[in-house]
Amino acid sequence: MGTIAKVPMLIKWYNSIVKKIVLSFIALLLVFSFSLATASNAEAIQKVKGYTTKKGTYVAPHYKQSPNKSKFDNFSTKGNINPFTGKKGSVNPFKY
Repeated sequence: MGTIAKVPMLIKWYNSIVKKIVLSFIALLLVFSFSLATASNAEAIQKVKGYTTKKGTYVAPHYKQSPNKSKFDNFSTKGNINPFTGKKGSVNPFKY
């Protein structure tokens, strides 16, 4: 009878341990996914300082995306919106 009385306590203890493990895993997954999103966004956009060309034309400071081989993630590509200007992309990614 003593062992049977301990079963509900063991089940309660087991459930609390499983709950802690699951919650810890979810928290770890959220932190990991947030850090991945932050790192990829930080590398994707670069700030360009204003400069003067050889011909004397001043180019104002602006933002650009890091170079890559994708034609679909540029600010000017159709379906995308420039987050700094709000302008919709108009370039067809299959034509250049």
